[in-house]
Formats: sequence, C-alpha cells, structure tokens
Amino acid sequence: MPTSAPLPPPAPTGLPPSAPPPHGPFALLNDEPVAEPGADLLGAGRAARQLAGLLVASRASTPFTLAVDAGWGMGKSSLMRLVDAELAHAPEVHTVWYNAWTSTGADALEGLIKSVLMRFDRRVLRRGLQRVTERRALLRAVRALSAVVAGPLGLAGLVDELWKSLSVNSQARNEMRAAIGDLVKEWSETTELRPRRLLVVFIDDLDRCSEETVLAVCEAVKVYLDVPGLAFVIGCDRSALGPNGLLRDLSPAGSAFLEKIFQTSYRIPAADHHGVREYIRWCARTAGVEPLLDEALVDLLAQRSDRNPRRIKRLVNGFVLEATLNPVWRDFGPGAVIRTLLLQYFYPDFYRMMTGPSGTVDGDVVEEFRRYRGARRTLLSVGAGPSPEQLTAVRDFLAQYDLVLPERSEAGGEAVLATLERQLPGEFLDLVSNPAFTSLVDELTALPDADRLLLRLREGPQGAGGEPTRMSQEWAPLWQEMQGARVDGYATGFGPPLAWPGNEPLGSGGYGAPPAPQPMPQQAVPQQPMPRHVPQPTPQGGPGPQSRSPYAVPSFHVLWVDDQPERKAVVREVLEGLGVAVTHASGTAEAAQDLRHRTPDLLISDISRGSRHAEGFRMLEQLKEDGSYTGPAVFFTIRRTTEREERAAALGASLTNNEQELHDLVVAAVRDQARERFSAPPQAPPSQRAEPGVGHHPWELLP
Repeated sequence: MPTSAPLPPPAPTGLPPSAPPPHGPFALLNDEPVAEPGADLLGAGRAARQLAGLLVASRASTPFTLAVDAGWGMGKSSLMRLVDAELAHAPEVHTVWYNAWTSTGADALEGLIKSVLMRFDRRVLRRGLQRVTERRALLRAVRALSAVVAGPLGLAGLVDELWKSLSVNSQARNEMRAAIGDLVKEWSETTELRPRRLLVVFIDDLDRCSEETVLAVCEAVKVYLDVPGLAFVIGCDRSALGPNGLLRDLSPAGSAFLEKIFQTSYRIPAADHHGVREYIRWCARTAGVEPLLDEALVDLLAQRSDRNPRRIKRLVNGFVLEATLNPVWRDFGPGAVIRTLLLQYFYPDFYRMMTGPSGTVDGDVVEEFRRYRGARRTLLSVGAGPSPEQLTAVRDFLAQYDLVLPERSEAGGEAVLATLERQLPGEFLDLVSNPAFTSLVDELTALPDADRLLLRLREGPQGAGGEPTRMSQEWAPLWQEMQGARVDGYATGFGPPLAWPGNEPLGSGGYGAPPAPQPMPQQAVPQQPMPRHVPQPTPQGGPGPQSRSPYAVPSFHVLWVDDQPERKAVVREVLEGLGVAVTHASGTAEAAQDLRHRTPDLLISDISRGSRHAEGFRMLEQLKEDGSYTGPAVFFTIRRTTEREERAAALGASLTNNEQELHDLVVAAVRDQARERFSAPPQAPPSQRAEPGVGHHPWELLP
C-alpha cells in the first residue's frame, strides 16, 4: 500500500509526446576548458601550435618539464587541451592526462606512475614484468607463478602487477627508475624511417592540491619518471606553489627540490582588450542576455573581471540567475545587477555588511564607508584645507562616534582617525586604499535610485515603503527581442523568462502599473522564524540534523539571543549542523527569563539591536554582574571592529563574523563541556540549583 499520495499528473503543455522538453530563452555557461581549436575565442590557438611544435622538436632533449603558468581561471587547462589537440597530428607522439586534484598524498605518486604505464603496449609491460622479477633473483616457482598470473591479464592487470613488483620494498623502489627507463626505451623504439616515440604527460590542477600531494607528484616526475622519451606539461599557478602559497611551510631543501622540477615555464598573458570584449559578447549571446549588455557594460565586465575568462562566465551566470529569479531587479536594470554582483563576488565581506544588519547608525554601510573615506581624507590632509561644507560633513560624521574634529587637522587628525577606525569594520581599513573597490562603490551609488536599491538589498521590497514603481526601461531591449522571436516564456511552460511578468503596457516613465508585493531579494530571503525550542535529533531520524552531525550532542544546550535571527542564517546552519539543542530569545528580557529556568552550555548573542548598538555587550555585563550566567559566550556580528573585539575579550567572550570560526568555537565549547562533565561530580538538576550568584555551574571551574 502506498505510504504517500500519488503525484498529480503533469499539466498539459500542448506539445506532442515526442517534442523536446520546453525551455526558456536563457541558459547557464559551463566551465569546461576549450578542447578544440574551433572553440578558441581568446587567441590561445596560436600559442598552442607553437608549444606543440616546440615539444615535438625537443623530442631528443627529453626528459624535461614545462610549466604552463597562470592564475585561477586564466585558461591553463584550455591551452593544454589545445596543445594536446595539436600533438594529435604529430607522428609518433602520444599523450596522457593526469589530474592531480583527484588524488591525495602518496596515492598521487602511484596514480601518476600508473597513468604513464597504461600508455605502453601490453607486450612491453609483459616483458618489463618479467625483467623485474628476474632482476630480483626470485625463486623459479615464484617467477613461473608471476608469468602465469600475468598471462591472461589485461592492460590494467599488467600495470597493477608491475606496480606491485616495482614498489614491493625499498630495494625495488631504488630500481624503479631504471625499470621504467627500460620500459620507455623499448616502447619508444620504431623503425629507422620514423622518429622515436614521444609520450607527453599533461598534469593539471597541481596548484589546487595539498602540500603532500604536490610533493608526491613532484617525486614521481623527478625521481621515477625522469627518463628519456617522457615530457611533462604541468598546469599550475607558480605563485600558489611558492612560499606565500600552498607550500608556505616548506623547508629550504624542499623548495630547492621543487625548483628543480620545472626546467622552464610559459606564463599565459591576459587576453587583449578586443578579444575579451568579443568573449564577453559570446558568453552573453550564449546565455541569452546579449540585448542587455551595451558597450558600457561590456567594458565594465572586461575591466572588473581582470580579463579572466572564468570570472566573466561566473558573472554572466550570476546575471542570468538574478534576472530570472530575483524580482527586486525589476526597477533597477542590468547595470545595478552587474555592479552588485561584482561586490558580491570580489568583496564578499563588505557585501554581507551591505545586505545585512550592519550595526551602523542608519543601517547604510555603503554611506558609512563613503563618509569614512571623506573624513579620512580630511583628517590626513596637508596644505590646502577642505571646504567649509566638507568640514561640516566630517564633523557630523565624527559626532556619531563621539569624536570631535580638531581645529588643525595637521595637529591631531591622525589621532582622531586612529580612534575612529577602532569603531569601524576592519574591512574598511583595507578597502579604503583599494581604487578598484572605491570606484565600484562610487559607480553603484551614482546609479539612479541608488538609495532605494541599497534599501531593497538590505531590507527587501517591503522595506521600500510600498511606493508605486515602474519597470526599468533598461529591460526593454530584452523584452522586445523575446516578443519579436515569439518567446515570452509562457508558451514554454516555465512562466515569464524574467522574475516578473512582461505583459505590462508601456508608459511614459517605464513599463506597467505598480508591481504586486514582491519577495525579499535572493540574498535576504527570510527563513521561517526560529522556534523558541529547536527539537533535538532522535535516533529514529526525527527532527534535527543528526545525520549531518559528526558530534551528536543534543545534550549540549545553546541559548541564541538575536532580534533578527532570519538575517543570521549562518548561525542557524552551524548549530543545526552540529546537532545541538537551541533555545532562541529575541532580546535581553527574554534571555533573562530563559536563564531563570535553565543555564545553557553556551550563549551566542548579537551586539546591535535596533538603535541600541551595544545591547549585546550590556546584556552580558548584566548577566555576569547578577550571576545569571557566567559560562562561555560568543558574539556573532556582521560588523567586526577592533573596539568590539576588545570589549568582547574584556567580558571573557569571543567575537566572530565568520561561519568556520563560529563552528570551531561551538565545537571547542562542546569538547570543553565533555571534559568538564567527565571529571566533575554530578550536578544537581536545575530545579534544585541555588539562587543565581550562589551555586556553581560546571563552566565556572574552567580556567
């Protein structure tokens, strides 16, 4: 008998049963490397032909290693694939690919060597296995057994047997290079009229691997496979493998060993401006958004992406998703979407502050940053002084932080600035001297209706006051092209192609009548309110994230105090992922009421609540003072400043705005509680506890 109701039949589409599934006008771009010369859009084909020619001409110079050097997303894999395609036309040249990212540690050494052995003929491998066993001077019976075992084996079986023989002990490993050299020599031999065979080994994604894997691959290349007839082409970002990258703790001897691996390297240059512009247009055309990208936006993407192909694809995909899923963009147009995506992708910490409860006086972190930049310029200015209007703006800004502008900025400006910056997010101090970021913020705030855009990103359309709006004229080219092509989305069964209806009459100031109430922006869609008591996981698979939690600690109780829990989804996800029991309180009074009934094992709190920007600190001070709670505490805040960190430390609490840090702090508290309960005598139940300030909770015993 079925345990659930049957699914309803699919809605009729009016299409014949054999018709392909309907789809809208947009598509997402993949991140696969270019594999054929015809798909090369950035001019890498010429470099591929040259590199392939050099590899073939250097056949007699093997072994050697060539590094294809470039940053993330700059086309290393594509160039290597194109080189491989060119080598397919060269006589007696064979290739093999090995992705270092698919192995870990010592497995990488075995995996790479086996990948090379798999390219040899079965007869060569069989004779090689026979030579290895004879070289060991094994008993005749053992040799016979090996021959019998090797006889019916396929290529993979032969490679496995050969690897076992080559790696059986330290003596065998010492002889491995010579044995592989014999194999390559025999395999590469050809008739007199043909060149010797060459095997080019492509190793990709080395810069994504751990230090152990990197060194294992390098050991295989330099120690065991460094034999005539083999050439290696390794795709990696050399800077990522340097002292400031993955191998930051590598010894000098290890660094010298790594330097020996690469005889030479080719650094992929950034594509020229014209090529990048054409590539952006191709991406937009493929994704279906070309009508929305005018020349100015194409130039913006080319400049802000640093001409990085992967970043361009990522931005175009993000644009498609926002336009098709997020109705907030209806009123603001493509330029606002792209600039917001640039902030989201390249400056994620600032973006989180910009779209969340930032703890500023008026909630607008963008305006706070711009006013800080102006105040900083004034406080550090020498020579010609600022205008009276600028001085007034700086005085008003400093007053919000209980600071006074000195009479002469040269005399006390730096001291005032240092005090101000202690109250500002740490990200401000780095970003204020980043011209790419500051110009992007200026471009965003210069857009029409920028204030309303920032408000919607922060609070959602409901926070915009419900004023009548019209669809931005910037979307008109796309709607007109789709209507001309008879693609309105409705006929495909997917609804409108964008995140809002397009059948609105054209008006003098835009399209259509005032929109219907819209959901929150995608970045700030509220979840269901956090229940007062989150159900604990049960062995039967009931409520709770027990299956995801490696700790399974439902006995660990967290009191989470936050007046906007729906804006702190990270906290919810961390606690649910660990499987702890959670009680939520929306403010100080509610938290105090909960503490009268139960003492939690950990307190997690926000800091700013409404206009009370230090309420979380004051709450913990009060709880500690009256003895209601003396256990561990963590402040989770989007706005992380030096002053806040010091104030949290003075209260014996931690402060973070990072998901991983929060996870680690909760795990540490769980472990401390486990150790404490294991060593402490049994505690009285909550109903028998002494009054606050008299009894002792196990956390008080911690140093």
